[in-house]
Amino acid sequence: MKSTWHPGKTLVQGGFLGLTALALGGCASLAEMFPGAAAARAAPSATQIAEYQLDVQAPPALRTLLLAHLDLARYAPADQHVSAQELGRLAAAAPQQARELVETEGYFNPQVTVNLGRELPAKVTLSLIPGPQAKVSNTQLNFAGAIESPETSGSLPLRQRLLSHWPMQPGHVFTQKAWAEAKTGLLNQTRAQGYPLAHWAATAAQVRTETNSVELTLRLDSGPLVRLGELQIEGLLQQPRSSVERLAGFETGAPYTEKALLDFQERLIKTTLFDRVSVDIQPQAANAEATPVSVRLHEAPLQQATLSLGYQSSTGPRIGGDYLNRHPFGLDMRSRFKLNLGQDKKTADLELSSHPQADMQRNLASVAVEQLTIVEKTTLNLRARLGRIRETDSQDHLYYLETLRARETDPQGQVRAGAISVNSQWTRRRLDSLLLPTDGYAASLLLGLGRADNSVASSGLFGQAHAKLYAYKAFAGGWWGSARTEWAQVFAADPIGLPEALRFRAGGDESVRGHGQGDLGPKDADGNPTGGRVLWTGSVELAHALTADMPNVLGAAFFDAGQAASGWRGFKPVHAYGLGLRYRSPLGTMKLDLARAPELQRWRIHFTLGVAM
Repeated sequence: MKSTWHPGKTLVQGGFLGLTALALGGCASLAEMFPGAAAARAAPSATQIAEYQLDVQAPPALRTLLLAHLDLARYAPADQHVSAQELGRLAAAAPQQARELVETEGYFNPQVTVNLGRELPAKVTLSLIPGPQAKVSNTQLNFAGAIESPETSGSLPLRQRLLSHWPMQPGHVFTQKAWAEAKTGLLNQTRAQGYPLAHWAATAAQVRTETNSVELTLRLDSGPLVRLGELQIEGLLQQPRSSVERLAGFETGAPYTEKALLDFQERLIKTTLFDRVSVDIQPQAANAEATPVSVRLHEAPLQQATLSLGYQSSTGPRIGGDYLNRHPFGLDMRSRFKLNLGQDKKTADLELSSHPQADMQRNLASVAVEQLTIVEKTTLNLRARLGRIRETDSQDHLYYLETLRARETDPQGQVRAGAISVNSQWTRRRLDSLLLPTDGYAASLLLGLGRADNSVASSGLFGQAHAKLYAYKAFAGGWWGSARTEWAQVFAADPIGLPEALRFRAGGDESVRGHGQGDLGPKDADGNPTGGRVLWTGSVELAHALTADMPNVLGAAFFDAGQAASGWRGFKPVHAYGLGLRYRSPLGTMKLDLARAPELQRWRIHFTLGVAM
């Protein structure tokens, strides 16, 4: 026996064959669809109102399918009433409906029986033995259009990739869903790689019921190879056209790829000059050689100011301000001024950065002033940087020249120190989400070399290294794990005096919870923190949703450890542990933690809004 499905019929074109069966089944007569009329004789008389219970006996997945789509299942609930005559008709139509439904899952030789009880409420039992599931025996994929021409650049490698990516190879289980998804997936790949006008010229699935096998035949018409033309930019008011054009990343006449336009759109978003960006094309066969690229923009406000209020248990209240200008003095750059005033810490910094270049590099210049008051010691730091940064989704590279001047004042007197250094920092991200990561890692490494001077100690060369690693992993049962570690060291001879800003302290929200921000590290004889030359901290955490109805609200347990010290020989880490709540918000993961530091014999509350590096 040989059965063929042709283009235009439901399975071939991806329509739902079972739904067609439902319409056909509703018109079937008892004599045609239920031979022998045994069910009709067993059924209650036609004048009675029939209440019935439906029992479907089939493998779990198929049972779910049948209960979802059989007419018998639709009328089975207690609040649905049908006549005995209608019940008989539904029972007679059910075998054919069941066969056509399970055919969508690749079962072409099922055995179906229906038994209809005599007494009311009637019991209707549908039993289905599916038989073997059909598998693909052969696939023939042919091409037409420009993709088939040897004169079209890159057509042969693309055809080879498409053939290798076709998922329904011989031996693959055949289902209507897999067949539809395979065709859609291959068509989307073709459209994304230079042929947005591609379409299926013909598709067919030939079923051989005697061998439970399916032969697939497909013909893909790619249409012409589309090339990118001029930029048609809409929405520019204050920003220059050049800030958009240099980020295109492709030349006029380059073959279209979906990735090229998405990358262009992402680069425009990353400039922060625009709050809405859309990049697309409207390809037609007539303009395939030079299809215009439509860039629709909405500029972000030229100036933006925000105020903030906050409170920390370790530092008390604070007030802050942030002023952003996206086109200061009519120059193609961005300026940002930030001010934070707290009880023990006051900072002000100004940053100037150029608009991104074609390779997403930006020139940076910044100056920052910081005043720290801890116990009886006051430190004033002045820092200036000049450098360049290149930012992408997966990694950043920052390199800069930094000069630092510091003045430390305590009851014993005043110390002046400074440093000048060259630095390079790499950040690498391999995360499933930048805002709400659940799998992958993010890492950063800073290396620097410079010279330090000090009014009461020796001056000389130093090196520095600072590494951070964050890792995320999803486990079975809805558990989420995360871990982080941080290591840092300044390499310098013991007599060399380093500015406080180059030394390390541990403790706080992203360090060792249970301790205050920067509370861990060496101290002088009066209890004033001096900062260390080495640092290590680490943390592990396990979280799970509190309820199935609120998967974004999680409970967590964590363990932290770490310390800052003058050297590794005297390094003695402390630890802390605790419980917390997590809320995975659109802005990132909000964390509320209750941590206990055994060394202090007390609990401390920590609150953070975490975003991956």
